[in-house]
Parts: sequence; structure tokens; C-alpha cells
Amino acid sequence: MIMKRRTALKLGVAAAASLAAPRLAMAQSDVIKIGAVAPKTGPLAGGAVVTQWPNVALWAHEANAKGGLMVDGAKKMVEVIEYDDQTNPGETIKAVQRLATQDKADFIVAPYGTGLNIAAAPLFNRYKYPQLAVSAITDQIEDLSGQFNSMFFLLGSTTAFVKSVVDVLSGMQAEGTLTGNKIAMVNVADAFGIELATAARPLFAEAGFEIVYDTSYPLGTPDLSPVVKAAKAAKPNAFIAWSYPPDTFGLTEQAIIEDLQVEAYYTAVATCFPAFGGRFAGAAEGILGAGGVNPDSDKFKAYAKAHSDVTGNAPDGWASATTYASLQVLEQAIGAVGLDREGVTEHIKSGTFDTVLGDMSFDANNFNPKFWTVGQWQDGVYQGVAETGRPGAKPVRTKQGWA
Repeated sequence: MIMKRRTALKLGVAAAASLAAPRLAMAQSDVIKIGAVAPKTGPLAGGAVVTQWPNVALWAHEANAKGGLMVDGAKKMVEVIEYDDQTNPGETIKAVQRLATQDKADFIVAPYGTGLNIAAAPLFNRYKYPQLAVSAITDQIEDLSGQFNSMFFLLGSTTAFVKSVVDVLSGMQAEGTLTGNKIAMVNVADAFGIELATAARPLFAEAGFEIVYDTSYPLGTPDLSPVVKAAKAAKPNAFIAWSYPPDTFGLTEQAIIEDLQVEAYYTAVATCFPAFGGRFAGAAEGILGAGGVNPDSDKFKAYAKAHSDVTGNAPDGWASATTYASLQVLEQAIGAVGLDREGVTEHIKSGTFDTVLGDMSFDANNFNPKFWTVGQWQDGVYQGVAETGRPGAKPVRTKQGWA
């Protein structure tokens, strides 16, 4: 089991690690301990090292650059204690337990991924840590937040997420850019993909779409060519994958190899990653994916510059900014309440917070109510094209082959 306590995040970028490092010589009373557990190895490591770890580093660096977090009228430097959970729910649970009982973390950043957040929720609740589950999408928000008082959701529900994809395809049909109703749908076989596929089937049917191919595959599947070959054989008009980072890349590689000709091609998590656009270049043009941003927003541009300056890499086009916003919420709640974890939770429930995404508030522990749902690569930039109240959405384009 890889369980290493470190005081600087290793992101593969030396500058980021050194900037995030706390002042070790300071007395413990001058430090606020922030625990962080997410994959550095395993199938979800590629996503966490783009979306999760750089934003922890950026936030810690910026907090310490201004003298630390304000706690009860005094500044405390941020010390990050981080663990690799290896994309294994059992390791996530062990790491959270250790952070709470041995490391005595004042607060813990929520894990990465829907399944790992759900696995850790009982421990966050037991030790009264606010759990800002920024990378979890589920229709169980009401049940989970009712069961776990300190669990918050920032990306919306499964049904809202899927409905937006359905609406995008319906809109393309109305415009005549999607000329048929046949869909090939695949999903990664974990909590994220299974729940999305389950929600999608009736919603596609209600909208008049026919799912001509429907299958799942295990997380970490190394060869996705049989999946894409079978999808192509079904002759769909649209291809939809409820995918995690490794399969988002793998499916797209196979779609290019097999020359899967569809008018709408959608993969979920990691479609928004800068590396996706870099890897597939012109072939990425027109690909739809999860979430989005308004890259023309002044707040996002300032955040993206800071992210690049501190970590050496650009943020992704969706959950990076939301992850950073969750840490801004935590910081402002700590500033208002102090280190009382239950008090911080109650403050998050009732407060409004100034973040990179604008004002954030929660309704029954669910971010209320504006978030990006669908993005698309357009002219080399990942643009938000569908949302629930966010400004700056661009018109959807048809997928024009794999140039």
C-alpha cells in the first residue's frame, strides 16, 4: 500500500512542488493541516494529476504566498499531507482514516471520482469533515446528503448531466445536422458510468432516439477496439461514451483507426483535457465531451494563467476550475468560522462564496444551480456548449470526420 506523507505535492513539475511546500520550521500552532487523497497510480491517475493535484498545489501556494489562511484572526500556513489511493476504494478509506486519526488533518480535500467519494463519505461524516465532492456526479445527491450531513456536490446530478447531452443531440436534429436517431452507447463499468448509462436509456427513448448498440467495459480495459468495431457495425448517427480518462483516450484512438463516421461523437471525462486536444489535434475538432468552461471569461483567464504559472500546465476545460472553486469555498468558510469542522459545514450550507466560477451557494448540499454540462472542441479550444445558467455557451457543431 502506497501511503506516503509528503509536505509538497509531486506533480511531475519541480516548480509546482517547490511552490507548494510549506515552511517546515514553523510551530504546529502556526500551521493548518490539509489532507488530500486521490490517485497518483491506477486507472484514474491520469485524471487526478490533471484536475485534482495541480489545483491543490495552486491553492496551497496562493494561500501561503499571502501569509496563510485566516483562522480566528491570525494567519496559518498551509501544510498539505497527501496520499495516493491507487484508484482503489479500500486505499481511499485507509488514507482518510489515517489523515483523520494519525495525521490529525484539520480538513481533507474530497477524493477524485464518484465511486471513491461515495466510498469515503462515511468516514468524512464520522469525523465531521466537510466533503466538497467536486468530481462526483450522481442522482443520489438527496439520499447521500441526507445520510451524510457534510457531503456537498458541485457538478450536478446524473439526470441533469445526461439530459443536457440528449438536448444537444435533439437540437442538432432540429437543425438538420444530425440526420438520424441511431445511437451507439458505451460506458465504463463503475459507479460513474453505470449510473449515467442507466439514466440515459429512458431519456434517449423519450426523445425519440434508438440505442442500436449498448455495452459496458471494465475500468482500465487496455484494448477497446472490439467495442468500437461493434459500435461501427451498428451504423449509428451518434456515438456516446460515459467514459473515464483512460477509456476516453482509448476509445477516440480506436474511433480514428476504425474511421467511425458519426455526426456526433461524445466521450465524457478527459475530453476537456489540454492533452486530449494536443494528442488528437485536428481529429479532436467537433468532439463533444463532459462539462465545459467559458474560456473568454476574465475570471477563468486569470485563473488559467495562475494555474499555468504555478504548476507549469494549463487547467482542463471543466472540473479544474470547479476543484479550485471548492477550495475557495473551504478557505472562505474557514475564515468565517475557524477550525470548527461542524461549523464550517453549516457555514457552507448557508453561505454564498466568491469563486473563479462566480458566486457559489448550495441548496440541500447541491451547488445551486448553474454549471456547465457539455463542451466541444472548436478551432482548437474546448468551449462550453450547454449549461444550466452559465453565460458564454457556443453553438454546437457537427463532427466532420477525423481530419
